[in-house]
Amino acid sequence: MRGNPLLGIRYFGRGFSLLSNKGLKRFVAFPILINALLMTALIYFGGGWLLDQIQWVVDWFPSWLSWLTWIITPVAALTLISITLYFFSAILNLVASPFNGLLSEAVETKITGAEIPEEPIAEQISRTLLREVKKLGYFIPRYLGLLAISFIPVINIVSPVLWFVFGAWMLTLQYLDYALDNNGHSFADLHQALKLQPLTTLGFGFVVAIGFMIPVVNLFVMPAAVCGATLYWSEQIKNEFKPT
Repeated sequence: MRGNPLLGIRYFGRGFSLLSNKGLKRFVAFPILINALLMTALIYFGGGWLLDQIQWVVDWFPSWLSWLTWIITPVAALTLISITLYFFSAILNLVASPFNGLLSEAVETKITGAEIPEEPIAEQISRTLLREVKKLGYFIPRYLGLLAISFIPVINIVSPVLWFVFGAWMLTLQYLDYALDNNGHSFADLHQALKLQPLTTLGFGFVVAIGFMIPVVNLFVMPAAVCGATLYWSEQIKNEFKPT
């Protein structure tokens, strides 16, 4: 497999460093604000629900398997936390997508000197939202398949690993798409671009997923991921990418 997971991690770190860039601050502010508002709502309304669901999963197992509680509880917790985070991420990205598209464009223009075809802001927002809906149509059936696996006894022991690997790939897909969309590439092109350096793709998505789990840091993860993915596109993929 091509690529380097450490390279993907470094791109995320470089994305974080761009958040304080003077020319990008106004594009960064709105994603951070939206993230903070939705994260607060998730913690306030979702915390109790999550604990109830973990207990329900533990109670669902028959009494003769009670000796497995020490395994079942962390597996249930990790699985449900992963599910909650990825569905939260989908909602967050839908709401923030117009701002993320503008941020990606600003990064590519300012840092690399690339010229993005100009279009009216209203058209760009409309295009970005439609693209986000298309991504949801791609994500949801796969999420549901993993959700089904998560409740099959024995098999569900590996579900946290599957959620994490799948989530890492999807997170890179999510944030790399803004740069491809701004450059006029289709959603099908995105899948081809991700496969050019699959290990780098997984490394980037892995550290983004970890970032979303760290309090306070998670407020800045989304704009940092947009910046880092745009750098990844500009330096590693753009010149090599030849869509079929």
